[in-house]
Amino acid sequence: MAIKDLHHFLASYFSAHHCDILHNQGGMLTVQLTEEMDRALMNRPFYWHYIKKMGYPGDPKQLTLITDPEKRDGKHEWIHFGSPRLHQILNHLKDNEKYTKLFERIDTNQKTALFPWLITNMKISYQGKQKMDEIISIGLHLVNGSMKVNMMEELQNKSMQMSISDYCYTITPIIKLPSGFKRIENVLEDYVQNQPHDWAESSLKTMEEEINLLRHFYKGENEGTEMEKEIKEIKERYSPYIHFEVINGGIFYLTENTA
Repeated sequence: MAIKDLHHFLASYFSAHHCDILHNQGGMLTVQLTEEMDRALMNRPFYWHYIKKMGYPGDPKQLTLITDPEKRDGKHEWIHFGSPRLHQILNHLKDNEKYTKLFERIDTNQKTALFPWLITNMKISYQGKQKMDEIISIGLHLVNGSMKVNMMEELQNKSMQMSISDYCYTITPIIKLPSGFKRIENVLEDYVQNQPHDWAESSLKTMEEEINLLRHFYKGENEGTEMEKEIKEIKERYSPYIHFEVINGGIFYLTENTA
């Protein structure tokens, strides 16, 4: 599920930034970057400085990402949770577009209601002996309270814009944002509780072994402040915990058939 979620997340990310999707199947995604996205992701500041100084339009690159580890071929870039490229994309979102308000584009000559959804992309980090990340996209209907996961997949089939279309009007939310975020948080907590926790057990076991080894090392010596300091460092390194982080999100006004 994580690979599928990551793949759809990336496709939606590039589509939202007006990049043409040239290939999108089999765990491989090829996009034609815009100038803006080339500048943000491809680390070519001298190229763009030179091109603009010469008065040329520039040639943004194509980028091919592989999300399925079984499809790695050595020619294209494998992107996965924890990879530098994914961190770069997440940082770009956090720095530039953490919160937004968008409207579904509707071509109509009749009055059409748009319903408010609170949509968030959340990163769940499992921290212990090893670190694991997972991205989950959740949408909450702020009128009837229904909830959808993999909401970015839903949005891929819709055209979104910054302003509301002619003849459309918005429905006032019934669920307030603090309550909405709390509902999403509760769903994530239930999800995490139902996941295997062998990673945490392994971290605790390693932590205990490291502390016992340290105590054995200090046995017969002055077991004072220095040993306690090292035990504290071991606990900080291996104590398992789970952290939720909002990557980005916002209020999306969508047609009724989304519910």
